[in-house]
Parts: sequence; structure tokens; C-alpha cells
Amino acid sequence: MSTLILSPVKRCVGGLVLAGLLASCGGGSEDPSQQLYVIKFPHVTAPGTPKGQTAARFEDLAEARFPGRVDVEVYPSSQLMNDDDSLEALAFGEIQMIAVALSKFDRLTQRFQIFDLPFLFPDLEAVERFQASTGGRGLLGDLVEEGFLGLAFWHNGMKQFGATRPLLQPDDANGLKFRIMESDVLQAQMIAIGGSPQKMAFGEIYQALQTGAVDAFENTWSNIYSSKFYEVQPYFMYTNHGYVGYLVAVNAQFWQSLPGDIREGLEEIMAEVTAWGNARAAAINEDSRLKIAASQRTEILTLSNDEILSWQNRMQPVWVRFSDEIGPELIEAARSASFMEVGN
Repeated sequence: MSTLILSPVKRCVGGLVLAGLLASCGGGSEDPSQQLYVIKFPHVTAPGTPKGQTAARFEDLAEARFPGRVDVEVYPSSQLMNDDDSLEALAFGEIQMIAVALSKFDRLTQRFQIFDLPFLFPDLEAVERFQASTGGRGLLGDLVEEGFLGLAFWHNGMKQFGATRPLLQPDDANGLKFRIMESDVLQAQMIAIGGSPQKMAFGEIYQALQTGAVDAFENTWSNIYSSKFYEVQPYFMYTNHGYVGYLVAVNAQFWQSLPGDIREGLEEIMAEVTAWGNARAAAINEDSRLKIAASQRTEILTLSNDEILSWQNRMQPVWVRFSDEIGPELIEAARSASFMEVGN
């Protein structure tokens, strides 16, 4: 975890008492119906990404429904802090809401590692079916004892590889330095293909690619486009080998301290914007892919079925290694969602 130094003493942010002790910020005698509740919501992606658009919509709808009672402050593009710092800040009540990559939570529960297993989900529809299942919904409450209450899963998209050379077969990745999120599964994935995994914050990727500190990475088309990674990476491989999504979580104690009408209203809005944002994620990523291709700054290579099969076979041991940690029953639930027939 990054080294943001946070006092364990619960502090006041934006006029709120995050430990639920209103008197410590002054105003403990205020009528709760007149209290302004500030929700600081930092994230690391650009405003135009699926997460950026959905966070902005949550801000707009929440403030429109509760004028003068709720103020949502969204800070995109790591303006306030990075993902690692936001996890710590939320736990201590420094901020009230996050939408952090699911990979980041494997330090708190190994069950979240399921979202990093390579080639588990073929598309966002399969991810959504799993997240809506009993097993998927159960993950939202896994971290309450650590102070995190999950409200929703937001999609970014399916992951693609970028590299300094074409990666058509797993052996092509041998010796390359891959930027990864802080995830044991992703580390094992890169080692399985002969790469050297380098854990690095999202905001550091562009410069690392530009300077050669890393040779390759994986991300979604929307992040590749919005952060201009295609300017500093000559090849992208269209693989859909993994998933990038986010857990929208709140400080559990703060959330329970909200007046019931506000809490219930915000949960309704969260459900609405989640459906809206997740429905748009695939289209945003496809639009980003087309813009990257049109830029002619990089080359996009589409792998054949046989080439994809080679990657799947090389990465299969990663599943075996992490099966017991994640839980075989949870993996089976995800596999069932992935191969479920839709419609009649």
C-alpha cells in the first residue's frame, strides 16, 4: 500500500463527522434534516471513461434529489489521491466513497481475486451475470468488518495487452517488463508467460511506457484511449483476456450514520447509475478502440482462435494455483455465468 500517513483518530471532513460523532465537528445540535452531508469521491480514471461518466452521473442525481442536503465531490484522474491511498483513507473515514479496481482488494479478501483470473469471463455480459448471482452479490458484504461496505460493481471493460513488440504467442512476452496492478493473480499471470511483473500506480503508467521503465501492460480500450497510452506503445493485442471492474464502496460507519431517507435514496440512485453506466461500458470501449485505430499512432493486432487458445493454455495453471484461496465454488459460479445460454 502507498505511504499516505493517516491518523487513526477519526477526523472531520467537509463538515461531516465520519465517526458519527457530530459534536466533534461542531454542529452536533443541528437538525439532521438540515445537515449538509459531504461525500468525497476520488478516483483515478479520466472523466470520459465508464467510471468517470458514471461517477459524474451519481453526483448530479444525488445533488438533484437532495438539494442542500447532499454534496458529492468527485475528484477524477487522481486529482485527490491514488487508489491505494483511497483505500486507506476510506477505512479511516477521510473520504466517504471510492470506486477502486477489484484487483486492489485482494489484500483484504482473497475471494476478490476471482476477477483477475485470466480468460474466466468472455465478455461483460458474463461478468454481469456472475455479479448478479448469489455468489457475486455476496462479495459486496465481504469487507464490512474492515470498514468497507460494497454498494455496487461498475464495469470498465475487457483487458487487452500493449507491448513494444507483437504478442501473438505467449513466448513472445518472454523477458518483457509488464506493469500490473497490485494483485498476486496478475503477478502469477505475467510470470506464467515469461514476463517480469512491475507493480505500479495507474498514474505512473504513461511515463513508464514513454521512458522504457516498463515494456508492456494490460488495460481496457477506454483507459488506453483516455490516458493516451497508445501514443507510447507501438502494438496492442485484441485479446479480451481479463476484466477491469470496480467495487463502489463507502465507509460503513459513515453510511449507517446517514438519515434513513438519504441513505435509501442514495442507494436507489446508485442502482440506477450502475445500470446506466454498465450498459454504456461496452460501447465506450468500442468507440475508444476505433479512435485508437484511427489515430494511426499504434497497431492493433487481432489474435486468431488458435493463438488465443495458446494463451489460455499457458495461463491455466494460474487458476489451479489460486483455486483454494478464491474458493472452488465461487469459481464454478463464475464459470456457470460465463457459459450460460442467454435467451431461448
